[in-house]
Amino acid sequence: MSDSFLSVRDVHKEFARVHAVAGVTLNVDQGEIFALLGPNGAGKSTLLRMLVGITRPDRGSISWSARTTATGQLSPELAGYLPEDRGLYQDVTLESVLAYFGTLRGMTRADAMAASRLWLERLSLADRAKDRLGTLSKGNQQKVQFAAAVLHKPAFAILDEPFSGLDPLNQELFLGLVRGLRDDGTTVLFSAHQMALVERMADRIFVMQGGREVLYGTIEQIRERWGTGDTLVLQVSGTPNPGTLDQHPAVARIEVNAETVRITLRRGHHVGDLLGVCARTFVIESVRTEQPSLHDMYIATVGAPAPQEAA
Repeated sequence: MSDSFLSVRDVHKEFARVHAVAGVTLNVDQGEIFALLGPNGAGKSTLLRMLVGITRPDRGSISWSARTTATGQLSPELAGYLPEDRGLYQDVTLESVLAYFGTLRGMTRADAMAASRLWLERLSLADRAKDRLGTLSKGNQQKVQFAAAVLHKPAFAILDEPFSGLDPLNQELFLGLVRGLRDDGTTVLFSAHQMALVERMADRIFVMQGGREVLYGTIEQIRERWGTGDTLVLQVSGTPNPGTLDQHPAVARIEVNAETVRITLRRGHHVGDLLGVCARTFVIESVRTEQPSLHDMYIATVGAPAPQEAA
């Protein structure tokens, strides 16, 4: 039996001559944090809008394991949606706007007010509960919009750029909040451009380019399919000259910067001989290894030309 909460099968969406989503297939499993990534114009927002029912696919299917409406969309009280663009009322107090959004999702006024106060405490905004939203900074408005999307404890939360406008301390806060949602039973799908945060938070990753899938899986599975191994990072004395080191069979790529040499290894090659060549080429002060980061794999992947049909 499948554990998928959401199943997307061969979904297409076209606008005039733009094939914004071109045959996307993916599953989001119950209780996971799933990252939907891609450059601007990749089709992410179009796909998210189809998931929340703002638009419908031209072809393909979107199905849910939870309760749905007559048109096949996830029941509104089960869904939470944080849009990329802010849409809260600027002249309303924080507690009132949160309570209002709670009632829209089926909560009683009393329960919505209680949840509003709880979330303002979590977000260190309790002392501003009576302030109007428009008086807050961009980052604090993002906190309130996040709370408005999830205070009704949705079964499924879609978070489009949740880290927008947040400083590093509040990014860490949001990491904990999103993990807390998952631990409380919410399945989370999010889109973001901060690859280091995505790598720390996501259980699985789906990268789009030109409306199509280009990477899909856990970070370990993506590294395995990537075709390169770890990176050797050498701290050397003086100005390094790598010579013909890039011709060594174990070397996929080499970068030299000041007194640092970074060598991306090919999978399946032993590095003993390579280290010997390096020792004869440089005065090595230290050596460490790094796994390929999501940032590196993302840049290398989406830096390639987009699929022709969706371009």
